[in-house]
Amino acid sequence: MQYDVYGNLLGLLGAHPVAPLVSLHHLDVVDPIFPGKTRVQGLKHLFESVKQDSASIIQQSICYDKQRYWSISISWGFVVQIIRGIMSPRELEMPTRTFLNWYRRADYTAYAFNTRPVSRHPCQKPFLYYMNSTKYDEKRRQIIGVYNRHKESHPFCRWKSEPPEKLNSIVVLKRPDSSRWKRVSSALANESFRSMIRYQELIFIANN
Repeated sequence: MQYDVYGNLLGLLGAHPVAPLVSLHHLDVVDPIFPGKTRVQGLKHLFESVKQDSASIIQQSICYDKQRYWSISISWGFVVQIIRGIMSPRELEMPTRTFLNWYRRADYTAYAFNTRPVSRHPCQKPFLYYMNSTKYDEKRRQIIGVYNRHKESHPFCRWKSEPPEKLNSIVVLKRPDSSRWKRVSSALANESFRSMIRYQELIFIANN
């Protein structure tokens, strides 16, 4: 599947449809996919996860922390996004328009897929946790992915729900799954996750 876009690919890669990622084009006109890295460094970093489970790379899983009133989108091997408030799976599966159409005269309606605008609500700016490291644990027979918080300013929020700012890192544990992309995505069905929180760390465990 090929998309001709430029700019910030976060919205597209953070909610990639259930299909294998074949290639990324026009790298000279897109922003580096990982903050603090060049375009080439970012791709090499992404391929650390590709080597562990190529079928799952940037495939989206959706889950909810109802106690904290969080919606959580996991783009495996790339980024975890925590958004305050409960958003429907249909919303979360739509890429946010952080990117622009290659054809500058075309607007977002020219895409072959549905998109949603970047939220302007001060409480719904996503907290981003980018992949820091990925490795296979022989004892667990699972891939351990560590995602660190991208430290950026967030607008003041009046909601009383617990802010994710206290979380410095997220750990995602999963087993390699070569046929993952063949399955239809749905909240809590594409990957069944349970979560636990320990000091400054959120851990997701895939029940597969």
